[in-house]
Amino acid sequence: MRAIVVKAPGGPEVLELQEVPDPRPVPGDLLVRVHAAGVNRADVLQRMGRYPPPPGEPETLGLEIAGEVVEPAPPFQRGDRVMALLAGGGYAELARVPAAQAMPVPAGMDFAHAAAIPEAFLTAWLNLFLLGRLLRGEVAVVHAAASGVGSAALQLCRGVAATVLATASPAKHAACLELGATHVLGRDQVPTGLSQAVRAAAGRGADLIFDLVGAAYLEANVAALALHGRLCCISTMGGSKGTLDLGALLSRRLTVIGSTLRSRSLAQKAKLVANFAQGALPRFASGELRPVLGRTYPLAQAGEAHAAMERNEVVGKIALIV
Repeated sequence: MRAIVVKAPGGPEVLELQEVPDPRPVPGDLLVRVHAAGVNRADVLQRMGRYPPPPGEPETLGLEIAGEVVEPAPPFQRGDRVMALLAGGGYAELARVPAAQAMPVPAGMDFAHAAAIPEAFLTAWLNLFLLGRLLRGEVAVVHAAASGVGSAALQLCRGVAATVLATASPAKHAACLELGATHVLGRDQVPTGLSQAVRAAAGRGADLIFDLVGAAYLEANVAALALHGRLCCISTMGGSKGTLDLGALLSRRLTVIGSTLRSRSLAQKAKLVANFAQGALPRFASGELRPVLGRTYPLAQAGEAHAAMERNEVVGKIALIV
C-alpha cells in the first residue's frame, strides 16, 4: 500500500508518499480501506521528532481515519462505513483499527467530514466532561478555539456552560461565536488580559479552562480560575515549562489536569469511544454537532497540509483524501 513516510525529523518537506507493507490485523482488529485521514497538531509534533508513537504502534502519521471495512471484526461487517481513533497509521491506504475504537459514520456524511470527528471530538469530550467535569451553568474557557479540537469543544460546551470564552486569532472570532462561544478574546491578549476578560464576561472566574496551547498561557490560566476551578492542559505547542502560582493553587483549591489521548490503553480508549458514542454520536445525525472541515488535500500533498496547519490558516480541521 501507499503511505506517507517521514524521511527524517524536520519540516513539512520531509513527508513523502512511498510504498510500505500492508498492516496486519490481530484478533479484534478491523482492516479499513482509508478514504480520508484527519490532520492533527500531534502529527506535526511527530514529524518534528517530538512526539513518538507508543511502543508497538505504526511509525506512519495519522490518528484518525474514515473508510470502509475490508476485514471485519465484531460488531462491524465487511463494507461498513466507519470512522476511527488510531494510535498511528492513518496517512495510508489501509489502516489497522481496534474495533472498539471505531464508530459508524453518521448517515449522510461523507468520509472527509467523518475523518474530522474522532480525534477532535473524543479529545474534547474526554477533557471537558470526563476529566474536567463541566457542569450546566458553569463558566468555560477554550483556548485555540478555532482549531479542530477547539471547534469541537465549543460545540460540546454549547447548551451546558452558561459562559464560553473562546480565544483565537481575531479573524476567526466570528467562526467561534457561530460554533458556540458567547465571548471571544484575541490570542495575543491572553497572557495579560484573560482574567479580566473572563470576569467581564461572567462576573467571576472560570470553572474550567481547556488549554490547547501550553506554558505560554499557564500564569494567565491560573489567574483566571474561580474557586475550585479546573485547568485541563493537553498540549505543549506554546512551551512545556512555565511558572505555577502555588499560592493561588492552594488558596482557591484549584486542580491542574494533564492529559494525552494517544498514550491511553486500549481499554481506556474503548471506554471513551463507547461513552462518546452513547452520549454524543446521535447528535451528529440531528445536526446539533458537526465536524468543522476547513480544507482538504490529496494524500500526496500531506506536506502542504502540514504547512497550512502551521500557518494557522484554517478554521477547524484539515483532512487528507486517500
